[in-house]
Amino acid sequence: MVTQMIKAQEQTVEEMLLEGARKIGELAEKEAQEAEKNASISENVINLIKETQISRIMLPKKYGGPQVDLKTFAKIVRTVSYHNVSAGWLTYLYPLHNILPAYLPEKGRDEIVNQGGLICDVFAAVGKAEKDGDGYRISGKWNFASGCLYSDWIGLGVEIQFPDSDKPEVCLPMLKASEVQIVKNWDTFGLRGSGSNQVVADNVYVPMERVLRLNAADATGRPPEADYDKDYPLYHVPFYPAFYLGFPNMALGGAERLIEEFKKATENRVRLMDGVRESESPRSQRVLAEIMTQFHSAESLMDKYLTLLENYEKDGRKTSRAEFFAIRTQITKTCTDIAVRILLTLGGGALYKGGVIELMIRDILSVATHKTSLYEDSVAAYGQELFGFDSGVRG
Repeated sequence: MVTQMIKAQEQTVEEMLLEGARKIGELAEKEAQEAEKNASISENVINLIKETQISRIMLPKKYGGPQVDLKTFAKIVRTVSYHNVSAGWLTYLYPLHNILPAYLPEKGRDEIVNQGGLICDVFAAVGKAEKDGDGYRISGKWNFASGCLYSDWIGLGVEIQFPDSDKPEVCLPMLKASEVQIVKNWDTFGLRGSGSNQVVADNVYVPMERVLRLNAADATGRPPEADYDKDYPLYHVPFYPAFYLGFPNMALGGAERLIEEFKKATENRVRLMDGVRESESPRSQRVLAEIMTQFHSAESLMDKYLTLLENYEKDGRKTSRAEFFAIRTQITKTCTDIAVRILLTLGGGALYKGGVIELMIRDILSVATHKTSLYEDSVAAYGQELFGFDSGVRG
């Protein structure tokens, strides 16, 4: 009886969060053209991400958020992306980046999480760090800082040589957003609403408790202290493959919407060349059948990916990082193929700006350009590992 009550309560929380995700997506879709002009989703959408508690869903329970499992997180990202992929991008990245303090020493973790603000980051180690007492001074320029306009904290990639390490480590010092300059240089083909601008830091001091050692987090999957929350699910999965979970789910959400829009656009369409209604033509019937089966295969791969993550420790940590990489990018590639097929089948009518189809196609293609979604890189790495070589990828 108690177990049933707990399950019912969990279902209620999941349903509440998915309803919140739907509202976020619908609002972002309504404001899509403004986001295109402004190169950022609005503060209205940001406030809804906070109000629904979705920005806190992946935090440890200690901090009072509605901690959810990876499958629920994936559903939330996909639900928002069905309506607007840029909003899905940030609805994925804000709760994801808000978990970064979970891998910091407790003092830094408590400071950042208890402050309650949003976090963005750029993992690329293109900045410089100079030792200063018990901390480091951070300088540099970083592009692609998604959501930085609304963030209170910004993690910026640098390399640091620690006394206990034989070579420099990639780290993510967590800076206060008030300490950096944001340069609004986000003017892109797709994902315009993500507001992924440039961040500039000039000699900003960061104490050691706010320096995330990414190599250690990836190697152990744990925070630095021995007495940590053993029930926190993200401490039992590989760091980067779990961290990158949202990208294929954005593609899935957008592809699902595209297929529905394609079916609606085709059902009563009559081609001038032959006067045949497309829903009665083997041409469009075949296209719809093929993209639906492609979509189902992508969904199945996503289920496989989640299962491998959840069973990672139970399976003896045997799933390689390259395998995670290849599965994830295959999902995104399949969704990209669906988007291109829809564009080419609909023809010139799909080229006009402002419609759902045009926007979704641009955004899905843009998801596929992210460095963690590059198909050729992933299959090259996976092929190396299948033949027993070390690919060197992190997931």
